[in-house]
Amino acid sequence: MSESSPFSRRAADAIFSIRPLVLLIFAIGTVVMMFFLAQLRVDAGFLKQLPLEHEYMQTFMEYEREFGGANRIMVALMAEDGEMFTDEFFERIEEISNRVFFIPGVDRASVRSIFTPNVRFVEIVEDGFAGGNVIPADFSPSPEAFERVRSNIVASGEVGRLVAEDFSGALVSANLLEQDAGSGESLDYQDVARQLEEIREDFEGEGYTVHIIGFAKIVGDIADGARGVVVYFGVAFVITALLLFFYSRSVWLTVLPLVCSVTAVIWQLGLLSLLGFGIDPMNILTPFLVFAIGVSHGVQMISGWNAEKLFGGNSPVGLAQDGHRLEDIKVISSLDASKRTFARLLAPGSIALISDTIGFLTILLINIRIIQELAITASIGVAVIIFTNLVLLPILLSYVRLRNPEAFRERQYENGRKTGVIWLMIASFTRPRVATIAVLVGAGLFAFAWIKSQDMQIGDSQPGVPELRPDARYNQDAELISDRFSLGTDLISIIAETVPGACTESYAVMDAIDRFSWRMANVEGVQQVVSLPMVAKTVNAGWNEGNLRWKVLPRNAFIMRQNLQNIETSTGLLNEDCSAMPIMLFTTDHKAETIIRVVRAVRELREEIFVEQLDFQPAGDVVDDLVMQEGEPCEECLRFRLATGNVGVMAATNEEVEAAQLPMLLYVYSAIIILCLLTFRTVLGTACIVLPLVLVSYMAYALMAYMGIGLKVNTLPVVALGVGIGVDYGIYIFSRMRAFMQDGYDLDEAYLRTLRLTGKAVFFTAITLAVGVGTWLFSALQFQADMGVLLAFMFIFNMVGAMLLLPALARMLLAWKEPAAR
Repeated sequence: MSESSPFSRRAADAIFSIRPLVLLIFAIGTVVMMFFLAQLRVDAGFLKQLPLEHEYMQTFMEYEREFGGANRIMVALMAEDGEMFTDEFFERIEEISNRVFFIPGVDRASVRSIFTPNVRFVEIVEDGFAGGNVIPADFSPSPEAFERVRSNIVASGEVGRLVAEDFSGALVSANLLEQDAGSGESLDYQDVARQLEEIREDFEGEGYTVHIIGFAKIVGDIADGARGVVVYFGVAFVITALLLFFYSRSVWLTVLPLVCSVTAVIWQLGLLSLLGFGIDPMNILTPFLVFAIGVSHGVQMISGWNAEKLFGGNSPVGLAQDGHRLEDIKVISSLDASKRTFARLLAPGSIALISDTIGFLTILLINIRIIQELAITASIGVAVIIFTNLVLLPILLSYVRLRNPEAFRERQYENGRKTGVIWLMIASFTRPRVATIAVLVGAGLFAFAWIKSQDMQIGDSQPGVPELRPDARYNQDAELISDRFSLGTDLISIIAETVPGACTESYAVMDAIDRFSWRMANVEGVQQVVSLPMVAKTVNAGWNEGNLRWKVLPRNAFIMRQNLQNIETSTGLLNEDCSAMPIMLFTTDHKAETIIRVVRAVRELREEIFVEQLDFQPAGDVVDDLVMQEGEPCEECLRFRLATGNVGVMAATNEEVEAAQLPMLLYVYSAIIILCLLTFRTVLGTACIVLPLVLVSYMAYALMAYMGIGLKVNTLPVVALGVGIGVDYGIYIFSRMRAFMQDGYDLDEAYLRTLRLTGKAVFFTAITLAVGVGTWLFSALQFQADMGVLLAFMFIFNMVGAMLLLPALARMLLAWKEPAAR
C-alpha cells in the first residue's frame, strides 16, 4: 500500500520525539479547561433568537418601548367551577398581579390585569360617557359589587383579553426587558421561570388552576428538560463504550478514544467560557455532536493502529485470503505503529476535521445570534478534536501494551479466512451493472427527496411550542388560554406611520387605516383585529346613544378629538404624537402557513391602500419623506410597516431562515469541495465524496417534511452538522481506495481491500452514533427527540452513501484511471 507523505512522516517524528511534553501540555490544559468549564453559565436570551437586521425587526426594535415587544408573559387563573366572581378568586388574581409586578425584569408599566390602574372602562350614560378603573377604589366583595365589576369588564372591552369569554378566569400580562431596570444586568430567564412556577405552586389548588405562557417560561421548561441531556450523554457514553469494546476486544483501545473524545468536550466548553460565551439551552446538544465526531475519528485511529501494529498496515482478512502466512508478518512496537498511523491518517483526518470546522464557521454568516453561537460552539469543538484525536490519541496509543498480542492477531487472522459475504456484496457496487443501478436509484431518490422537501415548512408546522412535547404543561396551558381568551396569544402588529396629529386631524389617514383593518379582519387565520379607527367608531356611536348608524369615522376634526380624548398611549393603540398607530392582528395560531398568508395579505394591501395627499396642514415642514403642504401630493402620507408582536418576530425569523437555507448549504459544501480538491487534486474524486452527501441532505429535508418538523432557528444547522460528520466516512474510504489504486490494484480489488481495512470502522461508527442519538427519542424535549431522529438518519444514510454510492460513482467517474488488474 502507498506510503504516507514525507511531510506526514516528518511531522510524526517531530511530535513523537516530545511525547512526554505533549502529554504534559494536554494534562495542564485539561485541568485549566475544567476550571473554566465550572464557570460556564447557561445563557438564554430573547433578542439573540431574532434576526435584528431584518426589516420587521427594525420596526420591532424602534417601537418596542412604546407598544411593547413580543417578550411577554401571561399568567391565567381559572376557576374550575367556571365562576370567577368570588371573594377567593379576586384575592388570588390580585395577589398574582402584585407578584408579577415585582418579578425582576418585568416592565412594570406594561403589567395589565383587572386590578391595574391602566385597565379602564368607558360606558354611555345619560350625560354622555362615564368611566374609571375596572375594579373601583371602594370595591368590597358583595353580590352587587361583583355585578358592577362584571359590567365594568364588559364596558372595558377586556372580555376575551384579560378576562375569559365565559368569565371562568382572568389573566395578568406583562412585557419583559432584556436587562433588569434596577440592576442593569441581563435578565435571568431561568430565574423568571422559577418565580413564575412559584406563583403556580402558591395559587393553584382548592378549585383553581394556574396557566403560564411566555418566552421566559419556554426557556425555563427547555432548561429543565435540557438537564436530562446529561443523562442521555451518559447513556450514549455507556453504549459507545460497550460497542467500542465489542469492536476492539481491548480495554485500552476502548478507554483511550473515549478519554480523548471527552477531553475534546471539556476543552470545547472550557474555551467557550474562557471566550466569554455561555451555552444556550437550544445549543445544549452540540457537545454531544463533538463527542460523536471524536468517537468517529477515534475509531479510525485505533483501527489503523491495530492494522499497523499487528498486520503491517494491512487487513487480516486480506492477508488471510491472499495466502500470506501470519509468521511472515512481524508485530511492531506500539510506538512505531502509532507513528505510522499518525502519518497515514494525518491528511484524511485533518481534511475531514478542517472541512467540518470551516463548514460550521460558514454558519456565522447567518445573522441570527443563537445560530452564530452554535457555529462558534461546534467549530471550537471540532478544532479541538484535530489535536485530541489526531495528536493526543496516537501518542497515548504509543504507550499501550496489548496482553498477548500474538493470540489476538491469530484470532483475527483465522476469522479473516472466512468469506466475508457482506463485504463481498458491498464490494459488488464497483461492478458496472450494479454501479449503474445504484447511481440510477440514487438519482431517483434525489428527485423524490427534492420534490418532497418542497413540502417542508419554514417555521412551526404544529400548534404550540414545537420544542416541547405536545402534552407538555406549557403547550396545555397555551391551548387553554387560546380557547378561553378569544384574542389568543399570537399577535402581529402592523405599525401605521403617518404625520403627527393625523389621528385627530386627517379623515383620509384614519379611513385608510380603517379599511386596512377591515380587509385584514377577513383574511383566513386572523382571529380579531384591534385598531384606533375601530375604537374611534365605537366611541362615536356612544356619543350618539349607541346608534349603530353612527359607528363611523367623523370627518369633523373636532368630533374626532372628542372621540379620542380618553384613549391613552397605555392602550397600545397610538404613540404620544399620534404619528404611529398599531393595527393589532390576533391570529388563530403561529403555524408557518398562517404567518405566510397574513404577511402576504399585508404586503398586498399596503400597495393597494394609501393616502395620496394630506387633508390638513400638520405642524412643521418636513418629517422623513412626507411633504407637509396641505392638498399637495406626498410620497408616503401613510405607510404600513411590518411588524411587531410574537408572530411578527416569527415572520422575520422564518424569512431569514428561508433566505439562509440554500446559502448555508452552499457555504458548507463549498468548504468541503475546496478542501477535498486541495487534498486529493481530483475533481471527479471530489464528486464521488460530495454527491452522496447532497443526496442525504435532501433526504433529511424530505424526512422533516414527512415528520412535520419545520425548518427553524433550532433545526437549520442540523443538516450542516450532519454533513460535517458524514463527510468523514467518504474521505476515509476514498483516501484508502485511492491509495490501493495507486499501488496498482484495479477498482474492484482496491475497494474490497478498503472495506476489509476501513469498512468495519465506518460501519461501526455510524451504528454507534445512531444508537447513541437514538436514545434521545425518550427525551422530555420534543426538539431533542426530533434531532435524534434526524441525526440518526443522517449518520446511517451518510454511511450507506459512502459505502454504496461512492464506489458506484467511482466506477462511473474514475474507472478510466484504474490500472490494469494485477
